[in-house]
Amino acid sequence: MSIADLRKEYTCDGLSETDVDVNPFVQFQTWFDAAVAAQLPEPNAMTLATVNGMGQPSARIVLLKGFDVRGFVFYTSYQSRKGSNLADNPAAALIFYWAELERQVRIEGVAYPIAAEESDAYFTSRPHESQLGAVASHQSSVIQSRVELEERLQALTEEYRTRPIPRPPHWGGYRVVPHLIEFWQGRPSRLHDRLCYLRGEDGVWVIERLSP
Repeated sequence: MSIADLRKEYTCDGLSETDVDVNPFVQFQTWFDAAVAAQLPEPNAMTLATVNGMGQPSARIVLLKGFDVRGFVFYTSYQSRKGSNLADNPAAALIFYWAELERQVRIEGVAYPIAAEESDAYFTSRPHESQLGAVASHQSSVIQSRVELEERLQALTEEYRTRPIPRPPHWGGYRVVPHLIEFWQGRPSRLHDRLCYLRGEDGVWVIERLSP
C-alpha cells in the first residue's frame, strides 16, 4: 500500500456552536478531561512551534504541565533551541492531537517566562531523577557521546545524594497566552468541524466556524 492510499474515515462525533462553552478554556478542560478519561497515552503531549530571529520555524513535542485562563504552561531549559527561539521571537503555537477521539486543538499566542516562584514550586515537585536530568543536560548543545552525559549525571547523583537539588537558573516555565484557540473534530468526507475562538481587544472571545 502506498502512502497516498493511507486514509481514515472520521465518524466519532460532531461539533456544534450550541455544544461548546463560550469560554475556550472551559471547552479545553472538557476535551482534555475526555482525553484523560479515555486513557489516551500522554494526553498532555503537545507540539510546540517556535520561530527564530531569522524566521526559521521549528517544532517539537513537549508536555503541558498546567493551564488556566491565563494560558498554557510548559517547562524547559531557557538555553535550549526553543528557549533561544522564544527569546528572539515570543510568538508560539501549540497543537494537541487526540487521534482516538478524532480531535485536535490548535493554539496561537505569545510565550512569556513564568515567575521564578512558580518554576521553583514545579521543579521541587518533580521526581529526584528528573531534577538531576534537568541539571545534567545542557539542552540542545552538542555532546561528544552518551558517555559524557551519563558521567555528568553520575557526578551530580553523588553531589546531591544527601541534599536538595536547587532549580538551575537556566531552567523554568513558559506560559503561552493565546489569542486564538481552534477546536477541530473529524467528520466524514473530510468535512471536519472547526470552531475557532478569537480574543478581541476587549478580551472577549468570539467564536467563528471555519471551512474544513
